[in-house]
Amino acid sequence: METQAQYSDKELVKQLPGFTSHLITANNIQLHYVAGGTGQPLICLPGWPQTWYSFHKVMPELAKKYTVIVVDIRGMGSSDKPFNGYDKKTMAKDIFELIQKLGIQKAHVLGHDIGGMVASSLAFNYPQAVDKLILMDGAHPSEAMREMRLLPMPGTFGDKINDKMPFLWWMAFNQVKELPEQLLEGRFRYLLDWLFSYVMLDDAKMSDFDREVAAYHYNRPENIRASNAWYQTFERDIKDMNTYATLQMPVLGMASESSYEFMKQGLPYIAKNVEVIKVEGSGHYFNEENPQAVIDAVLQFLN
Repeated sequence: METQAQYSDKELVKQLPGFTSHLITANNIQLHYVAGGTGQPLICLPGWPQTWYSFHKVMPELAKKYTVIVVDIRGMGSSDKPFNGYDKKTMAKDIFELIQKLGIQKAHVLGHDIGGMVASSLAFNYPQAVDKLILMDGAHPSEAMREMRLLPMPGTFGDKINDKMPFLWWMAFNQVKELPEQLLEGRFRYLLDWLFSYVMLDDAKMSDFDREVAAYHYNRPENIRASNAWYQTFERDIKDMNTYATLQMPVLGMASESSYEFMKQGLPYIAKNVEVIKVEGSGHYFNEENPQAVIDAVLQFLN
């Protein structure tokens, strides 16, 4: 029990002086968030398979200029894991109501991976609440997802993700109901280690402790079920996407080597004022692999 306790929010937040852990009810569910700093609010939404703690390397620097609020989205970490509501429009309402309950008029919003999908939906559905939007290797689900291959092209599926033809097999695996939690309960670390090795340029930058924090949550069947539900709503999300108007607020797309071309081509379709940059020397998990690049890019864009 002592070993597991070190991965709890209560213990983890002690690593970050000035930050505090909170629970709040929004959109009829309980959300967990960690907050610290001063200045205009910067809402950060993490992705799969991580929690708020994935931002721990960048939070202290960003908090020198902004009030940083990192939220465990619906189904993540210590937030509630209901059996429905994982379409990105509903998850965006979660965040909008959290913003309102915190008395925030307008915030900068940053989303990584699945968090980028929720951040996009927040900007589409509640543009009055979003000042500037930052999407890190993740944007709203679109028709382009239908082009993903069931089988990789010959010679493109190796130890590291192929920049030109990435094979994202977990997009399909996570569609399956019930089986993943039966296979992965108590064994999620195997998936984490493989995934980090595959999508990072240098997975040694993802510490053993960081991996154990993620495994602490994702080893549980209800957490696997809930996080896979983010993927199981893509059909609904794509239909919603087809109804949205172009984003008007400034948008920064931060892309890894394997997603740069996709984001460079795709983001101008959803946003009028958009810039896409490549995060050099980093795979998908920027915050761990090149935190300084994240800090510099975010501060420059928000300034």
